[in-house]
This record gives sequence, structure tokens and C-alpha cells, in this order.
Amino acid sequence: MRKYDTTNFDPPAPVVQVDLRSPESGELVGGVELLLDSGADVTLLPTNAVGQLGVATDSTQRYELMGFDGSRSLAHGVILDVLLLGRAFRGLYLLTEDTRGVIGRDVLNHLAIVLDGPALRWDTVSE
Repeated sequence: MRKYDTTNFDPPAPVVQVDLRSPESGELVGGVELLLDSGADVTLLPTNAVGQLGVATDSTQRYELMGFDGSRSLAHGVILDVLLLGRAFRGLYLLTEDTRGVIGRDVLNHLAIVLDGPALRWDTVSE
């Protein structure tokens, strides 16, 4: 099982380290931390990590995001592979200026995950 992050979140939260891969060059950036967020519709990737891959964002298209508090912002998108738990998820992901990203339901809905809050641990379920 994987541990919740008890240092950077209060209350503690489930996080995962992923690799990002450029579908064009195959170049990798590893160890990108993402918060597992079943309340997020989409996955957000840190701009600084994506920038290391040298992939182009579509500067003509921006996507509106609405936070849980009702705040709105605009984000650029990029097509990448997110390598998570031995699987590759290719898709259009949105960028965030935060140092940590968010894994949303666009990816989570493909996985069976158990969140054990009392033990501050999470894991995948064998299907």
C-alpha cells in the first residue's frame, strides 16, 4: 500500500508519483507528484514538469476551470502520456502553475482504488 502525504496536506491526502512522456519524442520526466482527487473532472499537470519535455502547448485553445470554491481560471492543454501504476494514459491534460498536479476522474475512472483513510494508506485493487 502507498502512504498518504501527511506533511504537505492537512488533513492527509493520497498522492502518487508519475512519469510524464512525450508521445512524439518518447522523452520522460519522472517523479511528478499528483494528488488523487476523485472530485476533479480532469487531470492537471505542473507546467514546470511538462516544460522539461519540450512539448508544445496549444496556445490558441484555453480551457475554463472552476474550483471547488467557485473561482474560475483558464488553462492550456497538452497531449502527453501519464505513466501510472504500470499503465500509460495518453490524453489531453491541462496545465497548472502549482508544483503538484492533480489526477482527476479522466484517469481515475480506469482504475480500482481503495482509500484507507483511517490507516492513511491507499492502493489499487486487483481486477
